[in-house]
Amino acid sequence: MATYAVGDLQGCLEALQCLLKKVAFDPTKDRLWLVGDLVNRGPQSLETLRFLYSIRESLVCVLGNHDLHLLAAGKNIERLKKTDTLREIIEAPDCAELLEWLRQQKLMHYDEQRNVALVHAGIPPQWSLRKALKYAAEVETALRDDNLLPPYLDGMYGNDPAKWDSDLRGVTRLRVITNYFTRMRFCTAEGKLDLKSKEGLGTAPPGYKPWFQHKERKTKGVKIIFGHWAALEGQCNEPGISALDTGCVWGGALTMMNVDSGERLSCKCDEHGHAAAPPVAPRTSEQTPASAQR
Repeated sequence: MATYAVGDLQGCLEALQCLLKKVAFDPTKDRLWLVGDLVNRGPQSLETLRFLYSIRESLVCVLGNHDLHLLAAGKNIERLKKTDTLREIIEAPDCAELLEWLRQQKLMHYDEQRNVALVHAGIPPQWSLRKALKYAAEVETALRDDNLLPPYLDGMYGNDPAKWDSDLRGVTRLRVITNYFTRMRFCTAEGKLDLKSKEGLGTAPPGYKPWFQHKERKTKGVKIIFGHWAALEGQCNEPGISALDTGCVWGGALTMMNVDSGERLSCKCDEHGHAAAPPVAPRTSEQTPASAQR
């Protein structure tokens, strides 16, 4: 039995199947961890979601910002943007079944035996592991509650407040939690977010750092696997932190990592998000995956 984590799929089903074939993935015994952003922008969002649903018993999945956007658009199709590739899901006959499964997924997963956390964007430096799990559960409760879901989806969009405050209540509180887990890149040591900057490590605004570089980060000692940040090209140079988004949908690669050994392998993607070549040989976590542009 092996456990693999894979970066942002964003509807790039061919690349995922390429990697699963390379490791001879067996859904009856192996497990696949997904860092979120399963859909959108790529060429096969509907097919990707259907495939994942078919092997759902073998998955651990956390939600990304594009997945939450799909849930919101499923309630109100007017939320779709010109660059979205989600309409095919919303108009599919099995849409309700797929979105019902999606809303049951986590915002954060923690494997206590491995001491590994799985998130889409990251964990802010001011939160301990215990607090992160607690706050993630608040959003997960809203997603799974028929009464709480509509106001949450209506109010989750927006950049404000930019910083956590334990006195926050209602949808505003859930919005900040959501932004930390699904949109964060740069923040201050106190957790104030800059949600506009999307480039690599050396581009932080004054006073800001990548969330994982703060010296007083309270989750140091916990291994964290995340995606979301294609400009990192799979590299963050921080012990115990694994970045897996290597920008398949942008013509980069889809990267998979063995959770226990740290070995990585990648499948190159073309500019349309299709698999461009057979997967390369396995690599260690210290080696750089194919570059990605966002």
